[in-house]
Amino acid sequence: GKNEYDLLVIGGGSGGLACAKEAAQFGRKVAVLDYVEPSLQGTTWGLGGTCVNVGCIPKKLMHQAALLGSALKDAQHYGWNISQPVHHTWSVMAQGVQNYVKSLNWGHRVQLQEKKVKYFNIKGSFSDPHTVRGLTKAGKETVVTADNIVIATGGRPKYPMHVAGAQDYGITSDDLFWLKESPGKTLTPFVFNVSLECAGFLTGIGLDTTVMMRSVPLRGFDQASHISKKKQICFTTQQQMASLVTEHMESYGTKFLKRCFPTKVEKLKSNRLQVTWKNADLNMEETDSFNTVMWAVGRAPDTKTLNLDTIGVKTNSETGKIIVDASEATSVPHIYAIGDITEGRPELTPTAIAAGKLLAQRLFGQSSELMDYDNVPTTVFTPLEYGCVGLSEEAAVQRHGSDNIEVYHAYYKPLEFTVAERDASQCYMKMVCLREREQRILGLHFIGPNAGEVIQGFALGIKCGATYPQMMKTVGIHPTCAEEVTKLHITKRSGLDATVTGC
Repeated sequence: GKNEYDLLVIGGGSGGLACAKEAAQFGRKVAVLDYVEPSLQGTTWGLGGTCVNVGCIPKKLMHQAALLGSALKDAQHYGWNISQPVHHTWSVMAQGVQNYVKSLNWGHRVQLQEKKVKYFNIKGSFSDPHTVRGLTKAGKETVVTADNIVIATGGRPKYPMHVAGAQDYGITSDDLFWLKESPGKTLTPFVFNVSLECAGFLTGIGLDTTVMMRSVPLRGFDQASHISKKKQICFTTQQQMASLVTEHMESYGTKFLKRCFPTKVEKLKSNRLQVTWKNADLNMEETDSFNTVMWAVGRAPDTKTLNLDTIGVKTNSETGKIIVDASEATSVPHIYAIGDITEGRPELTPTAIAAGKLLAQRLFGQSSELMDYDNVPTTVFTPLEYGCVGLSEEAAVQRHGSDNIEVYHAYYKPLEFTVAERDASQCYMKMVCLREREQRILGLHFIGPNAGEVIQGFALGIKCGATYPQMMKTVGIHPTCAEEVTKLHITKRSGLDATVTGC
């Protein structure tokens, strides 16, 4: 009657692997069960989960490829003689990225072996609260029992089921990063961060790229428009953060079909894809043909085959995500869940890793520390990056009331843009603070080059309760973009009025 393992982790992504390896450090018997269901287009990958294989890692590398293309244009202004036009070869980039990802897959296998964590490459489902059964690729049944089980299966991209032909002819981010040949002229409908990131680097490497957006971009990020109700003036320095990202992309070459939504995808004799969509502003149908249609309509938790209902693990009926408490525990005492499949948690690799490690420490290391999900920094890797930490202005107003919020904001111009005469009209930052007492910083938003690196540094201070006066006493590193954050006294908005105090 004794279970074989102290801990079984279902899902070999960032969070699951971190939890398994941490548990093994305490001398516990640990197993990881992982299986990649092929995408509708037949794409598969190795151990490591979404981030390693079809997310953060290949995305950032392809983003870098696009940035290099921009740098080549700038280089001429700095004296470099580069013959024009320059040409990008997708297959060379893809091969390099895919080889690196495969090396990470192998590295994860080696690490599990070194830490004596048993790896099962099977797709399993619960037969009882302590038992998971699955079939190997050869059809052999495997049964694994464990005292504690952690579900960390992550999510997979969704298809718009209401669009005819979407599943037959479209791809998702699960496929894009593993294409051997260029996707060519590409349409990516719906504006989530992954669609903008992919559209950004596709444009950057010279491909004809169109984004179709039905409503606001980057839903969930800061959208505040900063209109002075007292003067009834909308200041140009107070535009929506998310809109600035798309404005720059438009100037950068990405096409946008606004207030449009697709209704049908058909394959032509030429093998191109004809997309039909409804233009809400014109109240008419429009069509165009593309080489590739990449859907970016969000992700669904990969839990359907786990038989969670059978063992009593409760999920949110609308999202399908697993309901957990502050200790990552589900409704079944010894079953836990971490990462993207958990309700109300940020869908970010670093939070899954941290939550997995802390969970293992609580289970086996006599720790009581819980994961703190407040003030988690993140970045959207669009051509002009958008990084943020803490609350958006809307969330701050909702939590504390508009009269208790002070907002400091400013445009700036990176020094690197000057000689190359690059447009900096979307380089912008905003600091959201409590107005009372020492003006604690609630959120920081930054649009500009290397936003991720900038926000990562300031995230520590904000996590530690940094205040606006402390930020203003911080000596900036000159001449950097990050330095501009320490000078945000130049422009501020207070209450219902807006003032400009200098520049």
